[in-house]
This record gives sequence, C-alpha cells and structure tokens, in this order.
Amino acid sequence: MLRRSMIWLHRWTGLLIAGFLLVIGISGSILAFGWRIDRLLNPELHVLNPPQRPPLDLATLAERAEAAYPHLRAAYFSIEEDQVMMMVGGKIDPASGKPYKLGFDQLLLDPWTGNVLSTGRMENDWKGLGSWRRKVLPFAYSLHTSLATNTGAGWTFVGIVALLWTVDCFVAFYLTLPRGTGPFWQRWRQAWKVKWSANSTRVHFDLHRAGGLWLWPLLFIFGWSSVMLGLRLVYDPVMKTLTDYMTFEDLVAKTLLPKPLDNPKITWRQAEGAGEREMAAQAVLHHFTVERPYGMAYIAAYGAYTYAVRSSLDFRGHGWDTTVLIDGNTGKLREVDLPRGQHLGNTISTLLWGIHYGDLRDWLPYRILIAFFGVFLATLSYTGVHIWWKKWVARKVSVSHKDRAKGMAHVG
Repeated sequence: MLRRSMIWLHRWTGLLIAGFLLVIGISGSILAFGWRIDRLLNPELHVLNPPQRPPLDLATLAERAEAAYPHLRAAYFSIEEDQVMMMVGGKIDPASGKPYKLGFDQLLLDPWTGNVLSTGRMENDWKGLGSWRRKVLPFAYSLHTSLATNTGAGWTFVGIVALLWTVDCFVAFYLTLPRGTGPFWQRWRQAWKVKWSANSTRVHFDLHRAGGLWLWPLLFIFGWSSVMLGLRLVYDPVMKTLTDYMTFEDLVAKTLLPKPLDNPKITWRQAEGAGEREMAAQAVLHHFTVERPYGMAYIAAYGAYTYAVRSSLDFRGHGWDTTVLIDGNTGKLREVDLPRGQHLGNTISTLLWGIHYGDLRDWLPYRILIAFFGVFLATLSYTGVHIWWKKWVARKVSVSHKDRAKGMAHVG
C-alpha cells in the first residue's frame, strides 16, 4: 500500500511540475554563464579592456553617479569584473515630499572612470528594454524566477513548484530502493545503471531512475534553495526550527527606524572610511582576510550605510556576504553580517545562494557543472513524462484488447 501510494504521488507530482522544471532547467543553464553571455551580446555595457590599475574607490563612484544626475540618490552598488552595477532612486523633492522620478532605477558605470555606460530598469524588467540583445539575460532571469511574470505571485508559484520538487526527491529516492530479500546492495545497484542496449522505453526509464540517484544531492539542494528564494513562508520556519537562524524579519526588527532617514549626516566618503575601519577590526576579531572592497549601499529605512567586501570567509565570488552596517548619522557600527560563523542557518542559506547561482568563488568548473545540471533537470522531466506516456498508451491498448476479446466471446 505504501509503495503504491508513493508511485501515485511521484507520478502525479512529476507530471504536474515537469513542464515548469523543463523551463527552469534550461533557463538556469543559461544563467550559469549570464555575465559571460551578456558580455558577448552587449559589449558596450562592459569595459572590455580594463586599465592595469585598481578601480575607483566606492565613495567616488557614488559621488560621480550623483553628480551626473542631480536628483539621483545611489541606493546600492557593487564593483564587478568590468562594470559597476548601481541601483538608484530619486532624492526627496522638498516641494512635494516625494522622490523625484528618474525614469530608470539602474546605472551601469565604468569602474575606472565612473562614466555611465547605461541606464535602465532592474534585471528582471525585460519588457522595456529596446534591443533583443539587452532582453536575453533579463528575460531568462525573469523566466527562471517568476515564469516571466515579474510578480510576487510568480515568485511564489515557482516556490510552490520547488516545494513539490523537494518533497518528491524523497519519494523518488524511496521508489528506487529494492524490494524483497537478499543482499541489499546487490539488488539496489541495478537502479544505478543504464542498460543502453535495451529498447528506448527501458533506456528512458533507466536514465530517469539512475540519473536521479547519481545527482540526487544536487536535486535536493536546488529544490530546497529554490524554496528559500521563492517561498520564505515555508523556508524560514523550517530553518528556524532546525537551526540557529535569523530571518529577514528578525533583521528588520533590529534595524528599522520609526521614520526613514532620507538625509543622513555623514557622506558616502565618511561612511566608506568608517566601513573600512570597522571591517578591519572585524577581520582581526573573526580571523578573516579582506581581499577587496566590493560595494556600498544607503538604506534610508535603516538610516544606515552598508559597506561590503570580498573576504576569505565568502562562499561566493559575487554577492553581499561580508558586510558591516554603519549608522548614517554617527558613523558608528550598527551590525555585522558574515557569511559564516554567526548563525548556522544563515551560513547554510548563504552557501545555498552560492550553489544555486552557480557561484562558488566564481569557480568556472562549478559553473559548467551547473549548466549541465540544468540540462539534466530538463532531461529528467522529459524522461518522466515519456515513461508515463508509454505506460498510459500500453494500458489503453491492453484495455482495448480485453474489450475486443470480451466482445468476440459474447458473439461466440
């Protein structure tokens, strides 16, 4: 009874999510090399021949962006290999008390000069971009995260698919276990093999079962990390129950001000200096090495600047992992956020981010593996549907033959 129930659950869960996993797998393979693909498609958005000197300091980049657009306030930005990605907003208009409308929320800058390479919308807002070349990566990202809806509902739906996928990982694993008596491994090892000399239906079945076993750890990790990204109302309670974990809501409760601080007393340059000093102190305290400045942000709701670096603690090659929060009025340390060593649940979550985005210290062989995994996920979905279809056709043929035999017996 248990096995029949699991077979039914695996069959219908797989059929329900197969199409979505096909789309998510292929788009994920593209995104594993997103920056490199964008560099080929849109070279004008990148500095292809960077000078042999360090990029501008973080404060200077923020100052030059705000000087280029007097009504602009830099929100957060990071120095990547050949561009600065800066999210921006409008300063508060004294006359209306509302932010100025800029017509864009993202700048791409030259890290060595501060010159503007492009203005645009956030990476998942692909419809407003003109050239198809500009749309390819934003569309792939939007498709992967929200099925190209760019809505919270789309993110949640993908999170629900990921939750079904995560649960089905355990159901599928159970169904590979051998039945009956005898040496366990001798019977189970057949499930790990593909009989290439068999007919196509058997090959599809073996690929589906053996492939799922060989890459089961990645299947589970990517399923659960997708829940983390799209379904926090499930992810957060589970992690909080099982580990020491600080949710985003916990952080907001600690740092949110009663009223946003739109005009901090300290400047970008003063905040950068305070960030450097505090980060150096944290490096000594927690025994890590600062490799280079990575980014800054000003968050009016917190009344604080964030100063981020790449460090020896980082799992990722990109991302805000090693950061300090600097008070926007006093320049004093408010919070420290490290990628590991503070809260086990947050350490796991940061690692999941790196694994999911194909970014473990920007290690190229891992990105290649993740691109392959996306294709494998699409293949797993296809073979599952193919197996169901063949069995469904076989049952129809069997029923038809039985009905014909009954009819002939009745005539006889």
